[in-house]
Amino acid sequence: GYAIAVAAIDWYIVLAPGAPGIATYQVGDWPAPFGITLVADGLSAFMLTMVAILGIASLVFSTRHLPGGEGRSYYFPLFHFLALGVTGAFLTGDLFNLFVWFEVMLMASYVFVAYSGGPQHTRAAFWYVSLNLLASAIFLLGVGGVYATTGTLNMADLAQRLAEPAAYGLDPVPVVGLLGLLLSVFAIKAGLVPFQFWIPTAYRAAPPQITALLAGATKKVGIYAIIRLSFTVFAGAEVAVNLPLPLVDVAIAGDSPLPFVGAALFLMAGASILLGGIGAVGRDSLEGVFAYSSIGQVGFIAIPVAIAATAAGLRKFAIIAALVYALNHTLAKGLLFLAVGTVKSATGTSRFADLGGLASRSPPLAIAVFVGSLALVGIPPLSGFFGKFLVFDAAARAGAGPVLVLLLVGSLLTIAYATRMWNRSFWGARTPVVEAATVDSIQVAVLVVLAVAIVAVGVGFEPVYEFAEAAAEAALDTEGYVDAVDPQDASELIDSSGGEH
Repeated sequence: GYAIAVAAIDWYIVLAPGAPGIATYQVGDWPAPFGITLVADGLSAFMLTMVAILGIASLVFSTRHLPGGEGRSYYFPLFHFLALGVTGAFLTGDLFNLFVWFEVMLMASYVFVAYSGGPQHTRAAFWYVSLNLLASAIFLLGVGGVYATTGTLNMADLAQRLAEPAAYGLDPVPVVGLLGLLLSVFAIKAGLVPFQFWIPTAYRAAPPQITALLAGATKKVGIYAIIRLSFTVFAGAEVAVNLPLPLVDVAIAGDSPLPFVGAALFLMAGASILLGGIGAVGRDSLEGVFAYSSIGQVGFIAIPVAIAATAAGLRKFAIIAALVYALNHTLAKGLLFLAVGTVKSATGTSRFADLGGLASRSPPLAIAVFVGSLALVGIPPLSGFFGKFLVFDAAARAGAGPVLVLLLVGSLLTIAYATRMWNRSFWGARTPVVEAATVDSIQVAVLVVLAVAIVAVGVGFEPVYEFAEAAAEAALDTEGYVDAVDPQDASELIDSSGGEH
């Protein structure tokens, strides 16, 4: 049902000939900005499609990979609760409800991180909850600051007021600081350095099919929020920004908050690519490699977002690059974390020391993991090739030599840890554990379907690019967003009702 609903949004709102491109729903028929507004456009539809694909795969996988005991009774309600939070975050049209949907998503993920109940799971859950409670407090502080500064939390209304501050008696300068506050929260959700330290423990603790969702879908909520707020909402604010960067002897300057966002994202994304790649090379288990790889890969998504923020002429192209890479990351990393679950349920371990010869034990499993690994590396004709090519192309068009070098180093690290993972666990002689393993055919079938999707996205890339282009245009079309939501002034509302209220 969820997938059908998302497909209907994709087709009737975004992709069909003559589709409106955006649709809004005012909950309770309250006009914006006084009621709750839900907005579906190209950007939210693209994100929802990723969640639908990976959500179905994880759900089918869950029917074959669930620990026994009491946890079974609340697993599936929590799974849907997590999907609900992610969906609400992509569709909400105001900042406070973005906070609410973040919390819905996090409440489910807290339980999943502690799901297995062992000491290490409880410790991982403690750190995960502590960090996210702090992030939630900062988020609420930022939301309160935005409301105190602008008098509204509806995103369309906010964009309208920031574009014409004089008409509303606003001072847009504090908005840069508040955007920085919100950016730090979204960076925590996305797992960007220096907020990445929760990822390895949380990803190891949660069931693999939930880790696939956390890496493939919930991380994208942070990326989505950065794109939506930076480009749809805050881009129109006229604020002089002049940030000297002492190490490279240049200044980030402009007349909107976006150069500030770009500078912060460049630093966080660059550090993520290096730390994640180096960390993954040194891990001794499958989930250890993939957890650190997730830190590095999200840096590849954030780099083009940073380019979009700092190079106005490349804005649309760079956002397309980020979205295509995000889609590849969702498919490939979802597949690889589900593969961890398959290997662990078959052998009882994911440590390289206990594995070997998996390729001869289960060729379909090996082929699926091989395809997922090659997609991360960026080999044609897979989805990862186009994602990586577009990211490199955006950096080259921006003339960012140091960024190109950084991306190249990150790509070499990806090759290193993917090769090492493959050689240690799938190649070589079978260990006794692998020899005695019984691989679940349904789990492998899910992996094969995801591998086919990775190939299909690469081979039939043109419609995917067009969808990503529609999403990027939606992110940048502030005027269309405001017109669709049509926020009212309180005085207009009183006049239209004849002064009765």
